Amino acid sequence: MNALKKVGKWLAPPPETSEDGRDQWPSRTSFILASMGGCAGMGNLLRFPSQVYNNNGIQWFIPYLMAIFIIAIPVLVLEIAIGQAYRGGSVIAYNNINRRLKGVGLSLLYTAFVVGPYFVANLAWIMIYFRNSFKSPLPWTGRGQEFYMSDVVANVDRVEVAPGSGYVQYPGTALIGETVGWSAFTWFLVWLCIFRGVGLTGRVVYYTMGLPIIMTIILIGRSASLPNAGRGIKLYVGEFNADQLARGQIWQTACGQVFFSTGVGFGYFTSYASYNQKFSNAVMDSILIVCSNALFESLAAFAVFGVIGFLGMTPTPGERVGSFTIGFITLPLAVTEMPGANFWAILLFFTLMVLGFSSAFAMLDAAVTLTMDAQKKIPRWGIVTILVIVSFLLTLMYCTQFGFYLLEGVDRWLNDVALVFVVLSECISATTIYRMKDVIGQVGRPAFAIYNIGFLGAMVFGVAVAHAASPGAGAGLGFGLFIAGSILSVFIGKTPDSVVPKFWSRNPPLSRFYYLAFYSGNMLRNDLNLIVGTGKNWKIPMLWAPTLRYLGAPILAIVYGFSYPGFYAVRNDPMHIFGFAVGHLALVIIALGLIVPSWFDIFVPVSRREEGKIPYAPGVIGGSIDVDSDDRERMEAATPRSGSSSAEHTSVGVEKKPE
Repeated sequence: MNALKKVGKWLAPPPETSEDGRDQWPSRTSFILASMGGCAGMGNLLRFPSQVYNNNGIQWFIPYLMAIFIIAIPVLVLEIAIGQAYRGGSVIAYNNINRRLKGVGLSLLYTAFVVGPYFVANLAWIMIYFRNSFKSPLPWTGRGQEFYMSDVVANVDRVEVAPGSGYVQYPGTALIGETVGWSAFTWFLVWLCIFRGVGLTGRVVYYTMGLPIIMTIILIGRSASLPNAGRGIKLYVGEFNADQLARGQIWQTACGQVFFSTGVGFGYFTSYASYNQKFSNAVMDSILIVCSNALFESLAAFAVFGVIGFLGMTPTPGERVGSFTIGFITLPLAVTEMPGANFWAILLFFTLMVLGFSSAFAMLDAAVTLTMDAQKKIPRWGIVTILVIVSFLLTLMYCTQFGFYLLEGVDRWLNDVALVFVVLSECISATTIYRMKDVIGQVGRPAFAIYNIGFLGAMVFGVAVAHAASPGAGAGLGFGLFIAGSILSVFIGKTPDSVVPKFWSRNPPLSRFYYLAFYSGNMLRNDLNLIVGTGKNWKIPMLWAPTLRYLGAPILAIVYGFSYPGFYAVRNDPMHIFGFAVGHLALVIIALGLIVPSWFDIFVPVSRREEGKIPYAPGVIGGSIDVDSDDRERMEAATPRSGSSSAEHTSVGVEKKPE
């Protein structure tokens, strides 16, 4: 019995604990690999090629790279830094920013929890391929699309209610037994990987990240050597279709893909970071995670597009293939052209399975962290078991004879509506509501209200007019509302009596504008840097908060605006209607958090509920960070002192929050 216990502890070791008693990753490498595992998955090898195929041409990389550097990296810095500094999942972390932002934190977990079930349905389809990989010849040889739709997905075709009406119905409603079985198997694997905590997860990720990289390199080599592979690669990087940049779809799809593949907006980075060592290098980790993910999926796409050229596939204008369709069709066909096809097929689908369930357990782990932080009565294994069972039951609707179409509808609108709006809310709320008591106290409530009404109104009405009239009219109205709101708020605002950075202290209007436009984001950066920017760690840069608020947020508002015209085209499809409604539930959660924050107190331990009520302390760096005596010396060494010539806001001390 003792020997079995020793083996069990070796296979599933209990996690280490940090000084504050919280579970801790075995090493920084474990955290980074787990985070990369959450990123690298079917979103890279299957979803990314489908999105690029729908928007073929190298122009795809313009919105894609903008989304990475202007939105994904700054938002990931935010998600990791607040998890690490505030030692909790996304609800607790956003409660610490402001108690009215618990809904923002919960909306992140909502998106992850909705994606998990249909993500696992995709993994079930992969396992169907895996089972068939032992047959010789491979059963999809020469019939890749037919095998995928008829043998794997096995859905009954939708039918139009009346010719020309646009209304469709789905006659098939039965469960598909094999898909159900493989889904249950996959959820069991997820349970095995996270039931013990980050001690076990930290070991699993070493295996889930190594094999996929090797397999991807092999697939790229084989795909590029196929006849006519160059034709497909030309579709990927050899054409420039400038006219596509004028369409909203490419911008919307690029943002959705970046968020889906990097994991931004799903909340699990904040949960993972809460198990980090308190003073880890959050900024460097964030850049490393996002850039490695982008590099991996951009290179892996060559494996798919080589096969696209070999098959002679060409995008059809006006037709949009499913989110994972291209990868599911082309990668299996690639291995049929390799010597020892069965061996490579087995390895391919094993690799896809390993990649996929590492993302699946990352998304579920965010909900586990939320539940464990909120209560201590039920042990972790019990929480994981309950959430896995609930998730499996939700997966069943994707295991039906209409499940493929339902997945397509939910995936599209969860990404285009929920995910974009959730990240938009992160960009705005963290840099507007954080320590707003200081802003209101220094410039007055009317000035604060007018400035932010002008800022938000510029995005809402500017985007609406751009769609209703013309982009030029929308841009003119948007800039006009923002400028008018800024001038009026500065004109009626009080002059601050606290110290402001040197550039802004030259005259009263500038000091008022600093408080209205930059104070919240700048103080969040300064306060977080006391934890994540100490010693040799990379500090969160000065432009981080303005980038989130004044670049990221408007871009996301424009991208979000394309959702409603897009929905109009599929408004008669019940699966898209359902997905559209599911996506909008995230907006409801955010709104309820702002209006009635006490409704979400159940997700925050009683001892931590007051942390979002930050005392009035204009100009005090560290006033929102709860520290102990062991941390104080490290933090004070990182805090700029009065008289500093830098543009940093002057600290008048590190204030410990009252108990």
